[in-house]
Amino acid sequence: MTDWTRRDFLRTAGIAAAGVALAPRSSRAADARIDVLVGEPIGPVTADHYGHFVEHLGGVIYDGVWVGEQSRIANTGGVRQALVDHMRRLPRGPIRWPGGCFADSYDWRDGVGAAAARPRRTNFWLNDMASLPDSAGKFDPNAFGTNEFMRFCRLAGGAPYVAANLRSLPARDFYQWVEYCNAPAGSTSLAELRERGGDREPFGVRFWGVGNESWGCGGNFSPEDYAIEYRRFTAWVPRYGLQLAFIGSGPNAGDLGWTRRFFTKLTEKGEGALNGLWGWALHHYSWNASRGATTDWNAGKGDAVQFTNDEWYELLNEADRMDGLITGHWGVMGEIDRRRRVKLVVDEWGAWYKPGSEVDPTHLFGQQSTMRDALIAALTLDTFHRHADKVAMANVAQLINCLHSLFLAHEDQFVATPTFHVFEQYGAHVGGQSVRMVASAPRIAYQRVNGAGSFWGLGGSATLKDRVLTLTVVNPHTTEAREAEISIRGAAARTAKATVIAAPEIHAHNTFAEPGAVQPKEEAVAAPRDGAIVHRFAPASVTRLTVTLQ
Repeated sequence: MTDWTRRDFLRTAGIAAAGVALAPRSSRAADARIDVLVGEPIGPVTADHYGHFVEHLGGVIYDGVWVGEQSRIANTGGVRQALVDHMRRLPRGPIRWPGGCFADSYDWRDGVGAAAARPRRTNFWLNDMASLPDSAGKFDPNAFGTNEFMRFCRLAGGAPYVAANLRSLPARDFYQWVEYCNAPAGSTSLAELRERGGDREPFGVRFWGVGNESWGCGGNFSPEDYAIEYRRFTAWVPRYGLQLAFIGSGPNAGDLGWTRRFFTKLTEKGEGALNGLWGWALHHYSWNASRGATTDWNAGKGDAVQFTNDEWYELLNEADRMDGLITGHWGVMGEIDRRRRVKLVVDEWGAWYKPGSEVDPTHLFGQQSTMRDALIAALTLDTFHRHADKVAMANVAQLINCLHSLFLAHEDQFVATPTFHVFEQYGAHVGGQSVRMVASAPRIAYQRVNGAGSFWGLGGSATLKDRVLTLTVVNPHTTEAREAEISIRGAAARTAKATVIAAPEIHAHNTFAEPGAVQPKEEAVAAPRDGAIVHRFAPASVTRLTVTLQ
């Protein structure tokens, strides 16, 4: 219970409960209620829940992260300075690289040594970019390799999370990549090669992904075949004094069979194999805005900026599936991993729209980010907080110029999206203990193709750090504010303040021309009465309440 002792809880619980029971209502009765139970801890919220993902895909690396040391664009060692400056405002989440599907076609040796001598290679995503103008996204110059990525991580403050090639390289290449990254200075030829690249000291990479989407682009394996490959790749890896964290290539969204069959095969020689599996990756994208009209991957996608109210709620529902995916896979994992050694790693999540809103035609899967994406990010982060005992890491897809981006950039232009502001606003949760939060509000009805749909009326999460409660709340209603009575069970509120991310209309988004269209604002909070708070949450908003406790 963080710095609260059980005695503190018991001493205040009766007083706070009485205060809630007697708390006066607002001038008009609140139509929603939020209960925070500080005596029911879930797990710690860490910066690892706020991770990122940078793949050699479209404009993510070239024209995004990397501008080159000789560029007229402000940079540090070739890394875009505006990106570094903004990332330093965020929780220091781990950064996943080089993919994604790209990872299983990547030879790490192509990206080390003198930059001028590195080979140009056909990018995995070439076929998807056939109709797009030529760019570094089609034919990778390998200017951004291992050393450059590690320097980017140091600049941004995030731990490196490296995805290894399981589909097209042997296990020896994997452990030699670990050697290149982590061997002590001057100890081996690969350590000396690293030094010639400008980094004498080891990188200390702890997080390693063993393949990516091995059910699909990472090899089209069956779960049994992948389990055999996983055991082979991790049978011997030099640790150099580090507690390496291997992350297995987990399911495509709700494929519980992949999880069950992998865990069963992995442990056929004994449960000790689970000691070599730190995390189990889970991917989930919110993409089907068709309201039940189709399940086709392309036809189901909607527009990033132009959408109806019904499509707004439908995609929020798609994002909210994350809660059930976490509990479903966690349950299956527990059938075999009864000691709960393995945690979930949601290393790809976010919204995915049809093409058309990218800031440059070479940015494959680039898309704009509106208030809808801010709410998707917020409700997803809230989900991770509520499952902090199950989810050890999460990585939004992707950081810049692709899918659910925090940033958009092209040449010397740069803008932070509403999703960036959510990550910054929610950073106050990091370092706190997630505690149970229950929201009750009327559900919102909307129209689907073959009937009515509905979505919850208020949601969020809460963390406790010392005597400060951070409460984040999403009001998904597109037009109606929601007034809620907030009860803190086991404590009483002394003061409260709020920041809110909202906009005059739900399609609002930041552009190079209007970078401040969506940004957080301070908001007044009525003084707590008898330890409780009544607050009005704006329509289509993300709010953070910072509550000091008595």
